[in-house]
Amino acid sequence: MATASSELDDSIADPTPVPALRRMRRMAGPVDTGVRDNLLLRATRYVAMVPLLYRIVAVVGALVAFFAEGGSSPVVVVVAVLCVALNVFGLRWLLRSAPFENGNAGRLLLLDVVFTLAAYLVVAVAVPESSFAAAMQVPDKELLGGIAVLTLALGIGYGGGLMLLSIPLSMLAWQLNTGVFNVKQGFAALGTMLGVLLTATGALVLLGLGTRLALAYGIRHGRLAERARQHRALHDTVLQTLESMALPRGGDPERQLAELRGIARAQALEVRQLLESAQREADEEAARPLGEKLTALAAEMAREGLRAQLVMAELDEDTLDEVRQLAIRDAAREAMRNTLKHAGTDQVVVRVAEERGGIAVVIRDHGTGFDESDRPAGFGISESITARLAEAGGSARVESSPGGGTRVTLWMPR
Repeated sequence: MATASSELDDSIADPTPVPALRRMRRMAGPVDTGVRDNLLLRATRYVAMVPLLYRIVAVVGALVAFFAEGGSSPVVVVVAVLCVALNVFGLRWLLRSAPFENGNAGRLLLLDVVFTLAAYLVVAVAVPESSFAAAMQVPDKELLGGIAVLTLALGIGYGGGLMLLSIPLSMLAWQLNTGVFNVKQGFAALGTMLGVLLTATGALVLLGLGTRLALAYGIRHGRLAERARQHRALHDTVLQTLESMALPRGGDPERQLAELRGIARAQALEVRQLLESAQREADEEAARPLGEKLTALAAEMAREGLRAQLVMAELDEDTLDEVRQLAIRDAAREAMRNTLKHAGTDQVVVRVAEERGGIAVVIRDHGTGFDESDRPAGFGISESITARLAEAGGSARVESSPGGGTRVTLWMPR
């Protein structure tokens, strides 16, 4: 079962429409069998609990029915107790964190099959002919569950093999108990067993297709999310810097040229770091609290010509995870760059405080402002601010009026 995009056929996750039968064939196609504890096995182990639970309940019910019909064989009781104990152990084993990490799975399945076959013959020998039919219900339930377990764990071939093996097994059990070889008796429960086999096979197929479909859905949306993140990164770095460089500047041309060169060098360095050491920067950034992130942001904006006054309240840094801290920092960067581009001022106040069970960052300028009713749905606010915070569970509010400046409130829950 594929566990990563590299293991999954591109036509499955590709948003381009693909014929249904072709998509299903690709999803059901062969994959690398060298990975034992992969996604499908982790899903299958929970489905395999169903036949184990069935055997526990059904064996106990068969034992009660055996007693109700006047049966009293201690061998049947011992077999039933061992059946329940073996299935309880199987449930506990499946609930382990990595039950398929070694060869114990195959050995336990072999033990289960051997025990089921032995129980069938032991009960046939130990009980009198008068209670034979009622007593055989105990190993019968164990056998039905065994067919389902083998089908789910190893495939239809193994489950079908156990089903076919039950035909001569039933004939032998009947002969051991009655002394009569009865061919018809061997096929008496074949219909029920075939139904169990087909049900388990259908469950396995649906599980595999459903798991791969969920994986393909996640890969597709992950790609779209990554593409949107890259677009935001380009907008917040290269595009913003180019726009700031194009703003009219007064003063000495030589000094302006030196400033532009400094901004260009800083931007080139930032892009190079983004391309060559993104993971290292992420690890280093993760170790910095929100206050330091915003302080570094203020220094970054100062290099671009915006003076930011940072007012920090005392915060518990451990209450806000890294993803949300980065979302706040990046949204604050976009708000401050909007001030630099549109507000007609080079000063901004950034206040950070606890509010409504979360962290609020308020970016306030006293620039030209704008009429909120006439503001176009620009990429900067809708994507780089609002959408970024929404992805992390936060919210943003923009308040502005002509001549009254702009106030951007970023809020993130803990």
